[in-house]
Amino acid sequence: MKKVALITGASSGIGLELAKLHAYKGGDLVIVSRRMEDLQTVAELIDSKCQSKIYCIAKDLSKRGAITEIYNEIKSQDIEISYLINNAGFGGQGYFYERDWECNRDMMEVNMFALTELTRKFLPEFIERGSGKILNTSSTAALMPGPLQAVYYATKAYVTSFSNALASELEGTGVTVTVLMPGATETKFATKSGMDKTELFKNPVPASKVAKEGYEAMMQGRLEIISGVPFPLNLFLKLSPFLSKKKLLDYIKKNQQIEQVN
Repeated sequence: MKKVALITGASSGIGLELAKLHAYKGGDLVIVSRRMEDLQTVAELIDSKCQSKIYCIAKDLSKRGAITEIYNEIKSQDIEISYLINNAGFGGQGYFYERDWECNRDMMEVNMFALTELTRKFLPEFIERGSGKILNTSSTAALMPGPLQAVYYATKAYVTSFSNALASELEGTGVTVTVLMPGATETKFATKSGMDKTELFKNPVPASKVAKEGYEAMMQGRLEIISGVPFPLNLFLKLSPFLSKKKLLDYIKKNQQIEQVN
């Protein structure tokens, strides 16, 4: 019996690469994104290379009630989910007191609430079966505060903290939780968040590499994976909570400033 992976934010970037990877390994998919036409393009792309069954659900995860609708639709199709991949998320740059509140509210809905509610929907049946894997896409942003992206960094800190706590609760159940923390990655995130011309995104890592490392970590049942970050910076990120907050904040703020175009 093929394993079915439910992947949010599957129409581009890391989510698309995770969908391709799972399908190419012989699994079936339920893919979720805001626009059906984008999902159908993904389904056609994957279907041309493998024989996976792909079910598309178009939902805006920033809207309350979307998660219940997704869950009910999956149940109505009698689809059993084996892997839950909470990948959807977005960011935005600017001073907190100047940014549009609705944009920040939607960011929190997608990055935190949708992920948490979807996990709550499927986790009881995972535990009852004694099997199941959860992969939550966080960010290296989770490991430090982020001036000029205060809400985004905070949402990713939530994802990482939530995943670690959940993993502890699930010990001995047969269910594992993995949190993927990518560095700067080649996705639409940079452009949409206004980060594409900043120092942090000068040399982004391919989304396919990040997805591969995250997927393999999930399959191995590993708790955390920092992906797409050179070793010295990887170590710096792990140690960052113990460093001078003033120096750390100055470093992040400097590297998130948009370059001046002559």
